[in-house]
Amino acid sequence: MTPLGELRAAIPIGITLYKMSPVSVYFLAVLGNLAAVFLLLAFLGSFAKWSSKHIYFFNRFFAWLFSRTKNSHQDKVEKYGAYFLPLFVAIPLPITGGWTASLIAFVFGMPFKKAFPLIGLGVALAGIIVLVLTKAGIIFEKNFGWQALLGALLMVGIIYWFYKKVWRKKTQ
Repeated sequence: MTPLGELRAAIPIGITLYKMSPVSVYFLAVLGNLAAVFLLLAFLGSFAKWSSKHIYFFNRFFAWLFSRTKNSHQDKVEKYGAYFLPLFVAIPLPITGGWTASLIAFVFGMPFKKAFPLIGLGVALAGIIVLVLTKAGIIFEKNFGWQALLGALLMVGIIYWFYKKVWRKKTQ
């Protein structure tokens, strides 16, 4: 349920350290992630209203957050609507999980009945992706050793970094 780890950390930890079955790890991780999403979607609006009225810092913070986020991303949200949320959540990268999607839904005023199922779909897809990658990593490590797994991950990271660097230069 943590904002940084979510199920991206829970699934590998559950399978490798705690030797849990992949099916139980998947369902527990998805339920834990959805619990955080539910709480955020249900109570963040009330918390923001109350804290903005009673605490000056939060009033300034939420005003800054709304104006900056809406100015930067309003066109994307209008173009794709709430239907980008499952894809956003399903990508197993840092800062693309259920917590961030819940904040996006809150900032852009998406109703709970629409946002929660879409974020839930993304969480379920992310869980499947992380489960498959975890199992593939375990198989790779058993066949080639942890050094080869670490080297492969390092190579993927370097390729990704290089791609982003070249792609940024082409778009500028």
